[in-house]
Amino acid sequence: MTYRVDSHSDTPPSKQLVAAVLDALARGAMQAGDRLPSVRRMATEALVNPNTVSKAYKELETMGVAKGINGSGVYVTEHGPSIARQDRRRASLGLLRRALEECVLAGHDAANMKLELEHCLREALADKGRRTG
Repeated sequence: MTYRVDSHSDTPPSKQLVAAVLDALARGAMQAGDRLPSVRRMATEALVNPNTVSKAYKELETMGVAKGINGSGVYVTEHGPSIARQDRRRASLGLLRRALEECVLAGHDAANMKLELEHCLREALADKGRRTG
C-alpha cells in the first residue's frame, strides 16, 4: 500500500494519513493483526515529518483501530476493520448528503439529480473494477 499526502488539501496531513489507513481497512486491503509501516517508513513514503505520522498513529490508537507495541510496531486491532468501515461509511455518506443538499440549493430538479447520481455510480463502480481487477 502506498501512502500519499496532498499538500494542497485543506485537510491536515495527519488526518489524510488516518483516512488512508481507514480506507485500506474498510476496503479489505489491511486486516486485523497487520503491522502498519514504521513511522520513519511512512514519513518517507508520504513525504511528511515523522511527528505527523506519530500524530496519525495516536489518533488511530484513540479510535481503537490500532495498538502500538513497544519495540515491535503498530498493529491493526481485532475490531480495527469494523471500526474503519463504520467510520468511512458514515463520513462518505455525510459527504454525499451534503453534496445532494448543495444540488437542491443550486436548483437542480430531482429527476436530473437521480440520472446524474446513477451515472456517477456506474462510473465509480467501473473505476473500482479497473483498480481491483
